[in-house]
This record gives sequence, structure tokens and C-alpha cells, in this order.
Amino acid sequence: MHSMGSCVPRKGKRVAPPDHARSNGPQQNRMATGMDIRALFMGFAFALMWSSAFASARIIVAAAPPLASLSLRFLLSGLIGVGIALALGQSWRLSRLQWRATILFGVCQNALYLGLNFVAMQTVQAGLAAIIASTMPLIVGLAGLFLGEKLRPLGMIGLLAGFAGAALIMGARIEAGVDLHGVMLCGLGVLALAFATLAVRGATSGGNFMMIVGLQMLIGAATLGVISLATESWYVDWSPQLVAAFLYTTFVPGLAATFVWVWLIDRIGAVRAATFHFLNPFLGVAIAALLLGEELGPRDIVGVVIITAGIFAVQYSRGKDAPRKPVRAS
Repeated sequence: MHSMGSCVPRKGKRVAPPDHARSNGPQQNRMATGMDIRALFMGFAFALMWSSAFASARIIVAAAPPLASLSLRFLLSGLIGVGIALALGQSWRLSRLQWRATILFGVCQNALYLGLNFVAMQTVQAGLAAIIASTMPLIVGLAGLFLGEKLRPLGMIGLLAGFAGAALIMGARIEAGVDLHGVMLCGLGVLALAFATLAVRGATSGGNFMMIVGLQMLIGAATLGVISLATESWYVDWSPQLVAAFLYTTFVPGLAATFVWVWLIDRIGAVRAATFHFLNPFLGVAIAALLLGEELGPRDIVGVVIITAGIFAVQYSRGKDAPRKPVRAS
């Protein structure tokens, strides 16, 4: 047996706490609370860029074939993304797992999710398309639980609150009348997006973020290009608004938002990154109201308050789920 005498402090002397009990300052406190300020900021920036794509897409599909336009957008964004990645020293020599996930992401998100949404927005309002897309986190959350991702009760409450807020906003839109075929296409698209969100986790491990973003866009461009050639007639009603909308959706939602999305999944995980999609209903509806004159009502405002609370609940709960990394004192 070890003597207990060495563990008893002498009178008048202060004993330093053991290493595991010492505080390492603000960095450790941030880890303890789980509030990742950078992830929050990037998540809100992603939601803003992503949500704006619905309004710009609505302008594009009113004047050009949707699948051909989207294929050209991905071709330009993909070439630029790969060029930036090469300039940064990134390699396209990905692992087998990375290639598999990158192909799945390119097909499911770019070709299926966005392709179906572009076609649907010929008859469905941009705001409603954004609302339907916001239901994706619940699908990802449920799938994540089956795949072994842990989510504490507070995080689950946040997911449900966000879904309730999205449903509140969606209800007002449905009451005004909606094209059910277009809604069905948006629903199929969001299922593909949920699958892509889970699949891309394998693509982010090992870095090469920008290269992965560029490659999955080129995959989407090739897939949509083939489908467009077989199904669409290529007629374009040229205008300055069309050109501006196309350039914007290529560089902002297309390139910048996708890069941030991949970064978020790698940093905080698929389930919690997906919670930022809960901002899409309000932002999508608000941007569509400003640019396209779509209606914005009081239920939209109430919904976004509930949605925002859900995001903070999930972000806070992730700190309790995440394993603590040792922090060295400087």
C-alpha cells in the first residue's frame, strides 16, 4: 500500500491542482461549452449563400433550360475549383473512399438534388423550394442515429424545434396553393441531398477540400449534361438579369457555399452541420420576397425564431458529445 502522508498538504502551504484539473484559459472554456464560434459564423454564411440560390435559380429556369443551365454552371465552377486546388498544392489522387464519396456527392447533391429543384422551380416558388430543402436535417439526424452518431436530448429537441419552425413556414405556403408535382420533385431531391450529406463524410477526411469540391461539381456537370441532351430543347431568352443570376449562382452558392459546406461537415459532423439548413426557409423566403416579390408573412417571422433556437440547441449539445482533445498550456 502507498502511504497517504504525501497526499496531505502541510499547514500553510497551497497545493497545486493536478494537471487534469488545471484550466487552460478561454480555449478550454470554449471546448467545455461546445459553442464553436467559427463554425457558427461559417454556418450562417453558408445558409445565406445557399438560400440565395433558390431566387437566382428561379430567374434562370424562367429563361433557359434548367438542366443545361445547371450543367454549365457546374462545369465552370468545377474547373475553377480544381484550378484553385492545384494552385494550393492539393492533389486529385484521392483515396478509394474519398473517390467513392465524391462521386456519390456529385451525383446525389448536384445532379439529383439541384437538378430536381431546378426543374421543380419552373412551377414552384423559390421560397417553398427552400422550405422543403430545410427538412433535410431531420432525415440526416435520424439516419445518423442508426449510423452510430450520438446526439443528446438537447440536440434532438433542437432538431425537432427546427423542423417545427420549418413546418410552420411551409404551412402558410401550402394554404396558398402549390403544384404537387413540383413539390414531389423537391421532396425526392431532399432525400438525395440527405444521402449526399452522409456520404461526403468519407470525402473530407484527409483534406483536399477544394479539390473534392471541384471534382464533385465536374461529376454533376457530366451527369446533367447527358440528361439534358436527351430530354431538353435548348432555347435561351437572353437578358442582363439572366447573365447576372447565372454568374452569381456559379460563384457564390455554387463554389463558395459548397466549399463551406464540406468544411462544416468535416469540422462539426454531418448531423450538426445539417442543422444550418433550418435557416433556409426564412432566408429563402426573405430573399425571394426581396428579389422576386414573393409574399413574406408573420408566420415566416415566427418560424425563423424557432429555427434559430433549434440551431443553438444543437450547437450547444455538440460540445457535450464531442470528445475532449488535450490542450497544451502555452
